[in-house]
Amino acid sequence: MNHLSLASISLLAALVLGSCTTDAMHNANPVSSDVQVVGAMRHVMWKGELAGKVDLDTLTNKQHLYGLGPVEYLAGELLILDGKSYKSVVTSDTTMRVEETFAVKAPFFVYAQVPDWHELSLPDSIRTMQQLELYLDHETQNSKRPFAFRVSGQVERATIHIVNLPAGSTVSSPAEAHQGQVNYELAQSDVDIVGFFSTEHKAVFTHHDTFMHLHLITKDRAQMGHLDDVTFKSGTLTLYLPEA
Repeated sequence: MNHLSLASISLLAALVLGSCTTDAMHNANPVSSDVQVVGAMRHVMWKGELAGKVDLDTLTNKQHLYGLGPVEYLAGELLILDGKSYKSVVTSDTTMRVEETFAVKAPFFVYAQVPDWHELSLPDSIRTMQQLELYLDHETQNSKRPFAFRVSGQVERATIHIVNLPAGSTVSSPAEAHQGQVNYELAQSDVDIVGFFSTEHKAVFTHHDTFMHLHLITKDRAQMGHLDDVTFKSGTLTLYLPEA
């Protein structure tokens, strides 16, 4: 009887342990909207740390992934939009090449996994990046920060850039880092924008004069770059914020 009891207890323990192990396997690497940062903008701009600190190939297994940053050695721009990675490079003063690839590295990169979005229409009064920043700051006072966000709709005009540092260049200032940069003008375009907002990461993944870092890609995926200036088309913009 004692032997049977011990056997029964052993079997029960094995079943419980197996169940816990299975649950742990299912819950491994849970999707979280927490923002992750590799490297820092200031180290690239002021210290000349241009080599890749993250290989985007290592992020391919992350679901619902969003991210942005420059290509290593400041040779282009990167954007991850819902698990698809886009790289843009300069081909001339008026043309670029955009390809879908994870086979690329970045000297700094910010990313997050966002499985669920809260969708809302942007007020017609939001026409510029500055207005968008103020709106986000006001609307997310009680939300978790930093956070990723998306904007989808139409722009009346926009200016995007692609960094294009000449090969072999050294960098010790933002001015030097933007040597070779090419600006592109867009007009009456349907776009998707991925952004990251933080009041605590200036010179880490946002510039010193803004709480946002934004990359824009056209709906046809033919043009993509860092968003410098924009006039949004009223009544067309949808804002996506992470679900709490």
